[in-house]
This record gives sequence, C-alpha cells and structure tokens, in this order.
Amino acid sequence: MQTFILEGEYIPLIQLLKVTRVAQSGGEAQMLVEEGLVKVNGNLESRKRAKLRPGDIVELDNVKIKISNT
Repeated sequence: MQTFILEGEYIPLIQLLKVTRVAQSGGEAQMLVEEGLVKVNGNLESRKRAKLRPGDIVELDNVKIKISNT
C-alpha cells in the first residue's frame, strides 16, 4: 500500500489518481471512476470529485493508496 501525504484539507479523487500516476491524465482518471473501477474505503465511488481526507483508502485493481497528513 502506498501513502499519499495530503498538504491541504482534501484532494479530489481524480486529482489523486493523476498525481499518484495511477492515471496518466484527467480523462483517464474520470474514465476509471465512471467505469466503476475505483473504491474508496471499500465502497465503489462514482463521484469524480469526491473529497478525500486523511484516513481514506483508495483502491483500484491491485493498487491501494492511503491518504495521510503526516
């Protein structure tokens, strides 16, 4: 599991997918969410701009990303 250090209050889901290089572009990130391939905290997430905060865990295929503030 990789950890993403959050510098602000939250990060939108599609932005997280881009900055962690899970998706190569914003369009690809949106497509992954639209196709129902992304889970947040174990639940399918359909909101592209879902606000992710410390403690959230994003899953896609065999990739897991934990949001942390430290």
